[in-house]
Amino acid sequence: MKHRILASLFALVLFAMPFGEAAAQGTQVPFGSLSHDTSAPVEISSDELTVNQADGTAEFRGNVVVGQGEMRLSAGLVRVEYAADAGRIARFRAEGGVTFVNGSEAAEAEEAVYDLESGEVVLSGGVILSEGDNALSADRLVIDLRSGTGRMEGSVRTILRTGDQQ
Repeated sequence: MKHRILASLFALVLFAMPFGEAAAQGTQVPFGSLSHDTSAPVEISSDELTVNQADGTAEFRGNVVVGQGEMRLSAGLVRVEYAADAGRIARFRAEGGVTFVNGSEAAEAEEAVYDLESGEVVLSGGVILSEGDNALSADRLVIDLRSGTGRMEGSVRTILRTGDQQ
């Protein structure tokens, strides 16, 4: 079902724009496999960890991988910001070759912010989103993990492969 909805969206974009490329200021995209339980436990691995008790942060450096359920976020640096109450994680800030993967969708960007309270992931800087042979790019991608929807903003481009292309 998800693939049919995504294929329908791609088909609409394909017929609306010449040569299979779409350019727009903002594009709403369904991310069926990106709906996610933001309350699931978080596991982080890295080469190095620095904790700052004064400002309530922790920095993971080098080959950082953040896992939560099926979701994976990897980057060169991930800064964890804790909420003032009870020491729970409020958000992650990632930079340096960010890759975000959940299900069959994957996105790459220069930076990402994952707010656990809102369930929102914002990727920015040369964002590329791919699912199978289809790809979208934009300046920014905002994903709502609770609803499984996303919005691509700024210089949005879509490249579509039809079933006949190999």
